[in-house]
Amino acid sequence: MPAQRRPGSQEPAALRFGVLGPVRAWRGAEPLSTGSPQQRALLAALLLREGRTATAHELIDALWGDEPPSQALAAVRTYASRLRKILDAGVLVSESGGYAVRGLADGALDVAVAQDLAAEAEKARNAGKLCQARDALARALSLWDGEVLAGVPGPYAEAQRVRLEEWRLQLLESRLHMDLEQGCHAEAVSELTALTAAHPLRERLRELLMLALYRSGRQAEALAVYADTRRLLADELGVDPRPGLRELQQRILQADPGLAEPSSPRSEPAPAPVRPAQLPATVPDFTGRASFVAELSAVLASAEGRVMAVSALAGIGGVGKTTLAVHIAHQTRTAFPDGQLYVDLQGAGPRAAEPETVLGSFLRALGTADSAIPDSLEERSALYRSVLDGRRVLVLLDNAKDAAQVRPLLPGMEGCAALVTSRVRMVDLAGAHLVDLDVMSPDEALSLFTKIVGRERVASEREAALDVVAACGFLPLAIRIAASRLAARRTWTVSVLAAKLADERRRLDELQAGDLAVKATFELGYGALEPAQARAFRLLGLADGPDISLAAAAAVLDLPVEDAEDLLESLVDTSLLESAAPGRYRYHDLVRLYARACAERDEHPPGEREAAMSRLLDFCLATAAGVYAIERPGDRLVDHLTATEHPGLVFAHRSAARDWLYTEANCLLALARQSAGRPGTLRRAIDLLWAALDISESGANSREYEATARALLEAARQVDVPRVEARALMTLAHAHVDGGRFDMADQEAEQVIRLAEEADDLLPVCWARNARGIIALYQSRNADGEEHLSQAIQHFRTLGDRPGEASALCNLSRIHLATGRTQSAVALARQGIDIYDAMGNSMRGANGRYALGMALTQSNQRDSAADRLHEALEVFRDSRQRLWEGMTLFRLAEVDLAARRSANAATNAEMALTVLRGIGGEWRRGNVLTVLGHALTGIGQTDRAQVCWHEALRIYEELGSPEATAVRALLSPVQAA
Repeated sequence: MPAQRRPGSQEPAALRFGVLGPVRAWRGAEPLSTGSPQQRALLAALLLREGRTATAHELIDALWGDEPPSQALAAVRTYASRLRKILDAGVLVSESGGYAVRGLADGALDVAVAQDLAAEAEKARNAGKLCQARDALARALSLWDGEVLAGVPGPYAEAQRVRLEEWRLQLLESRLHMDLEQGCHAEAVSELTALTAAHPLRERLRELLMLALYRSGRQAEALAVYADTRRLLADELGVDPRPGLRELQQRILQADPGLAEPSSPRSEPAPAPVRPAQLPATVPDFTGRASFVAELSAVLASAEGRVMAVSALAGIGGVGKTTLAVHIAHQTRTAFPDGQLYVDLQGAGPRAAEPETVLGSFLRALGTADSAIPDSLEERSALYRSVLDGRRVLVLLDNAKDAAQVRPLLPGMEGCAALVTSRVRMVDLAGAHLVDLDVMSPDEALSLFTKIVGRERVASEREAALDVVAACGFLPLAIRIAASRLAARRTWTVSVLAAKLADERRRLDELQAGDLAVKATFELGYGALEPAQARAFRLLGLADGPDISLAAAAAVLDLPVEDAEDLLESLVDTSLLESAAPGRYRYHDLVRLYARACAERDEHPPGEREAAMSRLLDFCLATAAGVYAIERPGDRLVDHLTATEHPGLVFAHRSAARDWLYTEANCLLALARQSAGRPGTLRRAIDLLWAALDISESGANSREYEATARALLEAARQVDVPRVEARALMTLAHAHVDGGRFDMADQEAEQVIRLAEEADDLLPVCWARNARGIIALYQSRNADGEEHLSQAIQHFRTLGDRPGEASALCNLSRIHLATGRTQSAVALARQGIDIYDAMGNSMRGANGRYALGMALTQSNQRDSAADRLHEALEVFRDSRQRLWEGMTLFRLAEVDLAARRSANAATNAEMALTVLRGIGGEWRRGNVLTVLGHALTGIGQTDRAQVCWHEALRIYEELGSPEATAVRALLSPVQAA
């Protein structure tokens, strides 16, 4: 019997066992020796019987089959005796001439845990909870650790290996099917490509691959998978594909709309919520509008299960459109159990929200993966309607510019409804239920004022209160601001407020129609501000960014952060400023316009406006330069940027610096564009863009970066200063290299050299020579490339720019590699890496390892090549450099091809295509497709390989790239010969 524990002694650690890999045992975290292979075979046979007794004969048969040794029974008893000494007392029991393992705790055996998780997944799937089901399957699959029962001999172990591997594949197929149901088709392609290579006769995997490719927009490849499968089955088994695979092929040929979206609804929260609840909070003191509430609530509720309803609320600014719409949305939300979407379309401002951007955010809120969201407006709108099909969702589109902005955002599905607010009457919005919202009635206005100020204060001064709401023009927003000011000032009477509003200079504006009424409404709040608050309100409205951080606001105001925060929070209390998030602030677009008007009218001296924007630009440039210096120790760019008078932030850690750059990306680009037209700030704006070039390389804001570079170049050409124009051209050339537009980039870099040499500005010359060298390599002009890079190296050395020198050395390594000088290519790349490592420049050191990995691949040092590329990949991922992450995956695919690991090559190439989606340009995509074609050929998917090569050839021919010749030969080898 088990030993007695002394009082106070600890509970013995529980036993755990693993068979989904090597046969292992642990007591707590301590591994136990399971003995010889035959002894492990005995333990595995007992564990897999799940507590049932195995007779001695069954165990002998399990270990040795038809040819047991003469002392087999004695051997079994010996193994059992040894196992008893290892395991807890009472675990291995003898009964009826056999043995059994009993008394294990829940979760003690990995295969039992996997069974429980599979059952949990099935239950969740049947309940429509795909995310929960997928998570359970992923946890079950993670329990496999290499080959099942690895190294265990005997026929029983072999049979169990086959059974458990088949079960693993079934679970994997179920999980992949759920991936596709949740829109993760692009990510699934690489995994399915590898699996079909490892299990070429498994038709279910082929079917999933076809569906994933089709949903990724790769219809020809999907059909090619069927052709490959049919040929393989005929050659290997003499059979045709099963009916399900043939049916899928026909549906793809017919472009069946049902294939374009998941067949099962996603009803539970995914990493992005699938039941969005985005409505802003309704105001607790909502007042009046009873007829509108009843009318619109009835229209919207009628959408349930029948038709879509569109209601458009139109009215002047401040009339309460948003407040009414939000209130009605909350009133009717029970009619839309699948969620509510909300967006401020910013139609009254200079930069109205783009419909494709809004659709992207809506699709994410509805549970669509980023990788599944298409690029074009038409495709996003179609996918949006598909995702909403069968759901009852309310969409609140606030502050729309016009009907054209709204149309792509309408659900178009039965059971869904859209509620639109706008300053214009949308008579051209087909089928809309139009509502013109006017000012409040006097009774409603007084009621709203009373709720905010308090019944006692108003009751004693009713006439004065009526004067106040009349002076406000009965506009709800004006009444709310005036009442809030009074409520915050307990020493004021209603009469004091009425006297202030009696001022004709304010009242005339208040009584004007149209937008002037909105301006007058804001004037009420602005006029009640203290001088410091008013200054902050005016100056903070000058910046174009979507919002502003506390630190940036402190720079604008030239105040300590603590004092700036007090001012900003006081403005939030007045509702003139919004708190977007802790430490971030934003204006409503109309309030921003009003703040700027105030700055033009009231800021004295007028030069303070320019000084405030100059301080903001200094802050951003200094901070971006600091981030650049942290990311690239020793890089001399920071020494060649325009000096700033005001400091930026200082970061203790690289991760914090990087977070700042990507958080502020939109604000930095907006500031750079805005500064292009301001006197005295263009040069710093260009330097800001140069210092923030990682924004372009990350892929997240590549288009915005390029657009900003164009705007700065146009401004630079107007001032006609060679130094300024050269630097602006360099930022645009950099963006074009990242985007794969090499001809344009080369022309711009050539102009950079001419202008910068004229201005005696050597750093842009270095960068342009380096860029022209790598462009020449891409265009197979290796002699030109070597000349440019040799000059770049000399220029960098003249400047003492060691990281720049290392960059040019690594690029020169690639020229040597392209011209067959493999040994010197390896040496040059290592020379560059040595420089980077000596300076602690890990991110650019990754570029060096990228170049070295390519050289080692060609010199047949494939293991070392893969090691260097994996080191680079880790850094690029950590640094959020998606362009280089994708290109490194592509180079790893080349290593795998050279090592004849075709399945791995296909997986890495597919991952590269996914990461590079939308960035890097078509030439790079053509390169990846070419390698993918080779990899697919290696795993027998030749028809699909041909599709990839046809697409690559189309790309190369459109670009006029010399690679077209080689790909053409792959497609027509006989003709090419």
